[in-house]
Amino acid sequence: MFLKDIVLDGLPYGSVHLSCNSWVHSKYDNPEKRVFFTNKSYLPSQTPNGLVRLREEELVTLRGNGQGERKFFERIYDYDVYNDLGEPDKNLRLERPVLGGIEFPYPRRCRTGRPQCETDSLSEKRSNKWYVPRDEAFSEVKQLTFSAKTVYSVMHALVPSLETAMADNDHGFAYFTAIDSLFNEGINLPPFKEQGILKTLLPRLVNVVASGDDVLRFVPPETMNRDKFFWFRDEEFARQTLAGLNPCSLKLVTKWPLKSELDPEIYGPPESAITKEIIEQEIRGFPTVQEAIREKKLFILDYHDLFLPYVSKVRKIEGTTLYGSRTLFFLTREGTLRPLAIELTRPPMDGKPQWKQVFQPSWNATGVWLWRLAKAHVLAHDSGYHQLVSHWLRTHCVTEPYIIATSRQLSVMHPIYRFLHPHFRYTMEINALARESLINAGGIIESSFSPGKYSLELSAVAYGKEWRFDQEALPADLIRRGMAVEDPTAPHGLKLTIEDYPFANDGLLMWDAIKQWVTDYVNHYYPDSSLVQTDGELQAWWTEIKTVGHADKKDEPWWPELNTPEDLIGIITTMVWVTSGHHAAVNFGQYVYAGYFPNRPTIARTNMPTEDPSPEFWKSFLKKPEVALLRCFPSQIQATRIMAVLDILSNHSPDEEYIGEKMEAAWAEEPVIKAAFERFKGRLLVIEGIIDDRNANSELKNRNGAGVVPYELLKPFSQPGVTGMGVPYSISI
Repeated sequence: MFLKDIVLDGLPYGSVHLSCNSWVHSKYDNPEKRVFFTNKSYLPSQTPNGLVRLREEELVTLRGNGQGERKFFERIYDYDVYNDLGEPDKNLRLERPVLGGIEFPYPRRCRTGRPQCETDSLSEKRSNKWYVPRDEAFSEVKQLTFSAKTVYSVMHALVPSLETAMADNDHGFAYFTAIDSLFNEGINLPPFKEQGILKTLLPRLVNVVASGDDVLRFVPPETMNRDKFFWFRDEEFARQTLAGLNPCSLKLVTKWPLKSELDPEIYGPPESAITKEIIEQEIRGFPTVQEAIREKKLFILDYHDLFLPYVSKVRKIEGTTLYGSRTLFFLTREGTLRPLAIELTRPPMDGKPQWKQVFQPSWNATGVWLWRLAKAHVLAHDSGYHQLVSHWLRTHCVTEPYIIATSRQLSVMHPIYRFLHPHFRYTMEINALARESLINAGGIIESSFSPGKYSLELSAVAYGKEWRFDQEALPADLIRRGMAVEDPTAPHGLKLTIEDYPFANDGLLMWDAIKQWVTDYVNHYYPDSSLVQTDGELQAWWTEIKTVGHADKKDEPWWPELNTPEDLIGIITTMVWVTSGHHAAVNFGQYVYAGYFPNRPTIARTNMPTEDPSPEFWKSFLKKPEVALLRCFPSQIQATRIMAVLDILSNHSPDEEYIGEKMEAAWAEEPVIKAAFERFKGRLLVIEGIIDDRNANSELKNRNGAGVVPYELLKPFSQPGVTGMGVPYSISI
């Protein structure tokens, strides 16, 4: 039974409200009685004497004893490593390494306690039902709405149906008009079990045509509607590094020459093939590379050292390939970026020496097509990094330990629990669904992205090398990448390296609003540092996040201290930004920017024509270069499978809860907090107007222009559907 609220009337001091919002187990499942607390928040030291024991006992119950397999009705929160992505008992080819530990550092997930695999004692058996603590599961309302049912239906009904409709999994698109037909004629679907449910839940995708057949017909994304050839243009390729789906990877070039940090004995000479001569012939108005660097005009997408160690492994997988890549951009006088060069590298392998080549925008036919192919490879790299690192790792994956620690160490009466709770709603259920069908061995990600079966392993390498909690704060992230410097005289205290940087400009508005709301809230409950230092629940919470939830990073010196209200404000603001603004920026534009897959192919299937070409291969490339590009793109099944999934993941459900839209009952109990929330909501409404004004400003060429999609991903509110805007409280999709 789901218990929403309890109201006790007739008391001498008025009504008492208890916002339960919890599933209550049957006495036959568990004879223990449930305890619910009023909406008034208390620090541990301020808890009324009659509630102290109950407060402590409730936390003990939620922690469990770390034993046995978790049952559907339980509310136990505990930790485990990612040892359930593979399925070696089914097929040894589905064996995957454990993520979490010395070899592959990783955040921890929720413990389920399932038995070990028979063929691999380090792995956990998979099951049809994935445990999450009962109150983390979707509500009945959520179960019936778009976000929950449709993800499941796409994974378990639509994708197999697509595979049946397209008998050859390796078959590509013969012509670009065949890609266009996905949005026009569509794909005839064979009858399948969940047909009726899909037509109800996926009216955007599954249509009934005059013949009575079901057709999967994709809705053209807004980018394609505005400019059918948007994906072809170099300026759009560059613009999307600032205002596209992955706007948090671009870095300022601060050193020259470019050089790898990998072992040259294994990966070959570390020096980049992008020389100063190549760059200086492209940067008009700057006589030297060093001057351009000094003036902060050179920027880079650098996937060289992360991907290069996996090139030889990935190339053993049929139907995919990989390079290490670097892409350089130049900041023009108009404030836009222009791509200068792409370097693709293959390490020594199969008895061959290291191969690397630089590709540039060209004015001859062969050079133009080689440049287009090089861009396709870089876009596949960026798509993989976006999905595995910017999206999955930096939002979904790192947040799960925060949720577990919050329920294990902070009482529901704790003001910080009540502040964070809406930002954690449904994330564990979504993550469990991802482990089931998205990031699992042979799942959607592995079968559709270039790294293949090494995809999640790559995200673990990125976690070990790159992730730092203190740099997940938006200002710190911008400074780390050289995209901003501290400046107390500038708005938000930062001076952006690129003034027209839509993600950063809008994100900083959101960051400041969140930080002020957090500040008002924290300062109300913690007026001085002693209250922070003596709060046993709070200190245990932060310690557990650092030493258990992110155990592989526990000894890092960069973890923030938790001694003052200011420390707590920084920690909470970072968590809230990650679950709201950052996630919205990298999630809800997925169909807008990747729905027409030539703009963001998820996989490159063929090597560059210039890498060890045979005479026949080179001749065919020269004769029909368009075919070479189409063969490099995803196959038909890979493309349509990802397009269907991205359509769902970009959707706002009808019951979406947007940041600042709804006041939590506990906040309304305190007049000071209620007033602070109303101010926060007012700021968000102002931000909506500012973003609209910016998008209407023709001077801001990275968000305004002919055929350019306005940057609206950080507009706080939205209608249901694929809208390309709206910032939910939590990672709920």
